[in-house]
Amino acid sequence: MDIKLTNLKNQPMKRNKAKRITIVISLVITVILAAGVIYMNPILPIITGYSAKNMASGVFVAGRTPESMVSTDLNFSFIKFTKKKIDFEKKEVTSSFLWHKSRAVYIDGFGCSLVNDFKKEEILNRPYSRVKIVPENPDTVAWPAGDKLSGIIPSGVNMEKMNTAVNKAFADTIPHKGTFAVMVVYKGEPIIEKYKTGLSNKNLFLSWSMAKSIANALTGILVKEGKIDINKPIGFAEWQTDGRKNITISNLMQMNSGLEWNEDYGNQSDVNNMLHKEGDFGTFTLNKPLASPIGLKWVYSSGSTNIVSLIIRKTIGNDSEYYAFPRTSLFNKIGMRSAIMEVDASGTFAASSYMYASIRDYARFGLLFLNKGNWLGEQILPEGWTDYSTTEATGSEGQYGAFFWINKSGIFYPDVPADMFCCRGHDGQYIYIIPSKQLVVVRTGFSKKGMFDLNEFLSGITNSIE
Repeated sequence: MDIKLTNLKNQPMKRNKAKRITIVISLVITVILAAGVIYMNPILPIITGYSAKNMASGVFVAGRTPESMVSTDLNFSFIKFTKKKIDFEKKEVTSSFLWHKSRAVYIDGFGCSLVNDFKKEEILNRPYSRVKIVPENPDTVAWPAGDKLSGIIPSGVNMEKMNTAVNKAFADTIPHKGTFAVMVVYKGEPIIEKYKTGLSNKNLFLSWSMAKSIANALTGILVKEGKIDINKPIGFAEWQTDGRKNITISNLMQMNSGLEWNEDYGNQSDVNNMLHKEGDFGTFTLNKPLASPIGLKWVYSSGSTNIVSLIIRKTIGNDSEYYAFPRTSLFNKIGMRSAIMEVDASGTFAASSYMYASIRDYARFGLLFLNKGNWLGEQILPEGWTDYSTTEATGSEGQYGAFFWINKSGIFYPDVPADMFCCRGHDGQYIYIIPSKQLVVVRTGFSKKGMFDLNEFLSGITNSIE
């Protein structure tokens, strides 16, 4: 009898203990869920924004299939788990993940933009200038102005070696994984043009940060016209009360402005926040404080390029003329018929990251700089501009010039001529210009870090020149 009474006495204690355990478990689960929400909430717009923007541009600008985009460009991290809805009639894409959605809309002639901070109607109805594209019949116009190729292989190249180097780039196994297209131009003549199965010269390819070099050229054109002095302080009203008032356009182009910036593509970096959560990329960046002395410390910054793009817009002073400017002053002059510069939601060209063009048009741009800014006898860029663009930026340790990468240090390309300079974009987009070899090499693809040996690829091509 005593034993039974003891058991009865212990039952309330057991119930209380179980209740306490349940409460603790519930609290732990609540804390974990809250932590998850706190962690995920700020990065959800980046996840869905990346998915919506790149799917929209891939389909409506680049001419890719949704399946191609999903299997390659959008097949990583949280991005691959997003749900994507493509409205082909409205030409927009909505991407959702957990409790967040992002929407990207198509602007005829100006690519796609995320709907951030500005209404869709405002984004779509700016005074976009759709300039006539020339030449109208490129297949009848000789290269490089048009697409009528001579088929001539200039002397001085070992085509067997060249083909071996290029074919290896399409092996699609590490360390040669992810190539979409390669074009090699030697002594001004295209000698190789090769595409991944399913892609062709009809497709446009995303520049990512190669667009920075386009911004370099547009800036140079305004310098030649006497409308911009890259060595004078910029004069933003927001900068006049502190040290930022001394920043020049050249500081921005050489990435040593001193402005605070984080280009790490993980989670909530400045570049991710700018591209996927902000409507006005340039203003977002110019509001950053100084973090180091001007002109001394090199910090790679996509934001700096978007400030320059904003300066170009303010310098031109008329949006209709601004939207026509890349086409009339650069693209039409050198036969870049396919080139499309995309805008952010505020209407400023997203010059840090978002341009689309064919491989041939990227090669034409490389030829412009190989020929020191001269195009078929017309000096498009200022005399000496290419030299300025490839002069080592203070603090860059021989890696960077002005919106161009250089090979003075040989860190990334020890087996490639030191005079090589290039336009370089995220995930493996490159326009290589090698004056000593009279070469322009374009490579585009989707290759994360460690997936593609760029030094081997490029040295295999340069070593084919006898």
